[in-house]
Amino acid sequence: MNTTQNGAMAEEKAASFLQQKGCRILARNYRKACGEIDLIVLDGKTLVFAEVKKRATQAFGGPLAAITKSKQHKIVQTAELYIKEFSPKFDSIRFDAICLLGEEVTHIPHAFTPRRSTL
Repeated sequence: MNTTQNGAMAEEKAASFLQQKGCRILARNYRKACGEIDLIVLDGKTLVFAEVKKRATQAFGGPLAAITKSKQHKIVQTAELYIKEFSPKFDSIRFDAICLLGEEVTHIPHAFTPRRSTL
């Protein structure tokens, strides 16, 4: 299995996980020049931008360590564009991580908070 297929399977598993928790999927792989957001969902009235990371082991810090400050900045920029483009209705915003370590899924709400943004 190549990296693209592995990533697609991880994102599908993460989407199913969030749907089972009652979230509604709004978008998958939302792409703009500044970056990509793996999953955009509504969790009640909270708009959630979720980054999905899969790793086979905890080596080099595991999946969460792969969501660097640079990656976070790109996600925030892309989230701002999504909101401008679609004007979704929400009461709050959250940036989550869905980490897959082997077959184990861990959902980390509020994985990071934007430092500066218009959100």
